[in-house]
Amino acid sequence: MKKISNVKLIISTAIFLVLFDNISFFKNVINIYPVSSDNIAFLGSLAIVLTSAITLLLALVCSRYTIKPVLITILLVSSLAGYFMNSYNIVIDKDMIRNIILTSANETIDLLSIKMFLYLVLAGILPSIFIYKINIEYGPLKKELITKLKIIVFSLIIIFSTVLVFSKFYTSFLREHKPLRFYTNPTYYIYSIGYYTHNYFKSTKMAVKTIGEDAVISPTDGKRELIILVIGEAARADRFSINGYKRETNPLLAKENIINFPDMYSCGTTTAVSVPCMFSVFNRDNYSYEKAWSTQNILDVLDHAGVNILWRDNNSDSKGVALRVQYEDYKTPEMNPICDIECRDEGMLADLQEYIDQQKNGDIFIVLHQMGNHGPAYYKRYPGPFKKFRPVCNTNQLEECTNDEINNAYD
Repeated sequence: MKKISNVKLIISTAIFLVLFDNISFFKNVINIYPVSSDNIAFLGSLAIVLTSAITLLLALVCSRYTIKPVLITILLVSSLAGYFMNSYNIVIDKDMIRNIILTSANETIDLLSIKMFLYLVLAGILPSIFIYKINIEYGPLKKELITKLKIIVFSLIIIFSTVLVFSKFYTSFLREHKPLRFYTNPTYYIYSIGYYTHNYFKSTKMAVKTIGEDAVISPTDGKRELIILVIGEAARADRFSINGYKRETNPLLAKENIINFPDMYSCGTTTAVSVPCMFSVFNRDNYSYEKAWSTQNILDVLDHAGVNILWRDNNSDSKGVALRVQYEDYKTPEMNPICDIECRDEGMLADLQEYIDQQKNGDIFIVLHQMGNHGPAYYKRYPGPFKKFRPVCNTNQLEECTNDEINNAYD
């Protein structure tokens, strides 16, 4: 096979990434800057700037010893990032990196599809095989360093000169439409990985701050209290019939004498954000994962007060909330007696009365963390007899279903 210089390989890889892994980025840009005679040159300049930025990044991290593994890794990861961004219109930010790291095997299986495999093969594996087999031409070390410096300088010149020429567009792009840069691939997920890694190691070095050691249970009528808190997953307030939703999604709950709080909001749309925030002492505006990780939560305070605490989980896990209390995993048939294609939330009720009876003293606080409406495979969340609304979306590829089918599966 004919040799290629490392410069050409880096630039070619950057161009490939812009053309095939940044569809979501350009799609979102075009929503704000439609293709027209006024915007076409600016849209072209974005491709040039992004190519130059990726070239600059690759030039900084690639050497004769790292160029192949670095380029192959970026191509493989970027192909998957491109798939998820295109399919679910998400961004790979620091919270998404945390979700990826904390995702369980069952959640990962729910995301697998033929479409994802095609993305991986066409945009990841095939170009990676080409890079693996290609012969790269290297020069003397001094010449290589000078060449790398030239690439870096030339990339910077292109970026700054292009931004200067289209300054009117880039002023609004950078100031008024900052979220657009979150869709750049691989630059933003690389930044997010760095940000997450830095904060993770920073938080692990922090001592957990003790709170509520003086907490006591105020005597009322002398009776012991039992509270069962059911949390999770992806249950939207606007889909509850008790909140006025047109469909009867809470037929049994509506028969009970309940107190409903319709204006409750989660700290985030991911388990890794919403669950720790829910049990933390911080409000939504002041919450951060690092604060929650380094500070005891409400379960610790209840434990200080002598409350018997049990956390049963049929979701991914407690995301650090139940690290210091009794925890039981109900995601496998070994613990959960009600399992078919997956273990059901109602299995967490098994032998619960037995646990309650064993607690002879003190109040009892039980958390049941359910799988609930965890997407995108909504159809797997309930057995056949509960398919009240039809037809349903029977795939995790939501774009292949109609809105009615998705709503039926979710409801």
